[in-house]
Order: sequence, then structure tokens, then C-alpha cells
Amino acid sequence: MDEKPKTTRPAGLITVVSDTICPWCYVGKRRLEGALKILSEEGLDFDVEWRPFQLNPDLPDRGMNRRDYRAAKFGSAQSEALDRHVQQVGLQSGIDFRFDLIERTPNTLASHVLIADARRAGGLVMQNKAVDALFAAYFTQGRDIGRADVLREISFEAGVDHGPDVTAELWEFVQEEENVLRQSGLNSVPTFLFNGRYLLNGAQPTLAHVEALRRAAAAGAFDAPFSGWDA
Repeated sequence: MDEKPKTTRPAGLITVVSDTICPWCYVGKRRLEGALKILSEEGLDFDVEWRPFQLNPDLPDRGMNRRDYRAAKFGSAQSEALDRHVQQVGLQSGIDFRFDLIERTPNTLASHVLIADARRAGGLVMQNKAVDALFAAYFTQGRDIGRADVLREISFEAGVDHGPDVTAELWEFVQEEENVLRQSGLNSVPTFLFNGRYLLNGAQPTLAHVEALRRAAAAGAFDAPFSGWDA
């Protein structure tokens, strides 16, 4: 006897607040994807959107030499230790972090504008492709995602023609999104919201996402509201 095809029902909106040069955001994305596969088997289907947050908003437009930046921030020895730890964790999620290829720490505003443009062009699916392409470009290929020409190349790889019709309004929109987040008190990434309410912070294990999303979907949302925006 053939099994009946599994059916899923819309369970809510997951908002991921992240930065494109945050390695834990990349790990968190992979772990969330693993959770979504498990929950899909249970009949729960979630939409996922991405919101901007810059870890280093005061970086110059051209960015900085990564080695110099990290040494000033952490010290050379601690910086190298942190990179080794992230590399080990990344391999568990199928990510080959190549920090040795990264020459510059970029200002990430332009990359967030690309993400917003991708959503405008193709909705949440295209936005997710752009986020994945940016993470892979920076962390596994060492590409400078602060440069307009590099972002254009990445956009084509994700299926978006980014650049020709990007308006000042889109840049302002992205900056205002981030301002709302900062004013709400959010100060670390990745942060995960469910239907506009706080869910989890940090690159939590896949099963932590599964459990939190099960509870949130059953309740409709957590009781503790996020004070930024309404979903």
C-alpha cells in the first residue's frame, strides 16, 4: 500500500537578524535549516525572512585589513584561536570556513542592501538564496563583499540582477530597519524571532530550534514580545 503524501501547514514566520560577516550567523543558518527539515516531516512549514544588523557599522566604506582589525579587537593569538574554533564547529554543519582567504573585513551595509533587493525581486526564496550566496562568497571563497563589483557578481550567482535600479530609498529602508533593531535593544546576532517575538539567540543546536519552534507554533508565539516591529 502506498503511503499518503505528507501534508504541511503554514506554521508562522521566522525572522533571522544577522550580519553577512558573522560566522555564527552562517552556522545558525545551517542549523535552522536542519530544524526546518525535521519540522517539515511533522507537517509544519515555516517562512523565513532576513533582517539586517551590522556588527561593525563604523567601519570605513572600503573596510579594513582583516588581520589588523582582528588583532586590534581581540589580539592576534585570541583571534587565531577563535578562528580555529569556528572552523571546527563549521565542519559539523558542512561549512569549510577559509579565514586564510579573507583579506579584508568589509563594511556590510551594501551587502544588506543586496539582500533587501533580492527580496524585492523574488520574495523570501530569493532573499534566502542571496544570504546563502553572500555567506559562501565571504567565508569559503574569501571574496570582498563590501565591493560593488563583487556584490554584482554574487547577485547574478543567486539569480538577481542587483545594481542598475537600486534606489537611495532602498538604502534608507535597510538603514531604518537596522535602526529599529538597535533601538529595540538588540545587540547580538544571530537572533531568531517567531511572528515578531523573541525566540532564540546565538547559533543554537538544531534540536534547540526544533523544540523552540514546536512550542512557538503550538502557542502561536512566545509570551515575551519583541519591541521592534509587528510581523
